[in-house]
Amino acid sequence: MEDEGERVGMAQKNNFLFSIREYRPSDQHVVMSLFCDGIREHVYPAFFKAMSHPDHIGVALSISMAGYVLGGSSYFQALLFGSAWAGLIYYCCHEIYDGYVTRKLSADMADIRANYLENPDNGFWVAEADANGQSKVVGMVAVTGKAGGEEGERFDGRNGGAMGGGSEFAQDAGDGSYGEMSHMVVVFPWRRKNLGSQLTRTALDFCKEREYGRLVLDVSSPQTEAISLYQKFGFVQTASHSDTHANRWFSKLARINVMRMEKFF
Repeated sequence: MEDEGERVGMAQKNNFLFSIREYRPSDQHVVMSLFCDGIREHVYPAFFKAMSHPDHIGVALSISMAGYVLGGSSYFQALLFGSAWAGLIYYCCHEIYDGYVTRKLSADMADIRANYLENPDNGFWVAEADANGQSKVVGMVAVTGKAGGEEGERFDGRNGGAMGGGSEFAQDAGDGSYGEMSHMVVVFPWRRKNLGSQLTRTALDFCKEREYGRLVLDVSSPQTEAISLYQKFGFVQTASHSDTHANRWFSKLARINVMRMEKFF
């Protein structure tokens, strides 16, 4: 059998060669940068999605009108009041994603070797692109093995939590173990080249080799392209909640939900 760190997969599209391999300690700097940038880039899409909601549009117009009246028919005051509302929504979106980055950098991402490479139940892979003779890390994904019973604790007490999926949700491997996928990031210029699919397939193959009963992941509602990708692989939404670990009002104002999606084997 080939070495697991090197054999995971290769794909070629649009004259670019991709290889998926296990993380190496020498990747630390680029992986940390890739992770931070990949998560924080969701701030703007989340902001624009929130501001386009009818409720937020109504509030923005009302606040702008109030500024116009209070300012003595001042268009500048109307713009100022409306901008203040938009600034508040942007701040909420930023705090949610930036807070996630901060938590992860002080948790599993603080020592990838110990948390992933030295634990046979976990895995961490990077994608390298070879274009014009130069190799660079352009993507990443991780899987954490979970014991049966951990998930019930995960959803206890979530504000706004909702479970779905019917009887499927109870299906698991004999010992109840499953995999949790996280840290899926692909550098923007390298998207739409089948790389996200290759990384997802790597995570799925790893779970099958470990005989996990399913692969689960959490994705925020503004990540529509990621959600579409997972649905193509047969993931279904089984839960939804609004607990982003930020202030609960931030989640409400940003209108961000966290969706749990699962793929059963």
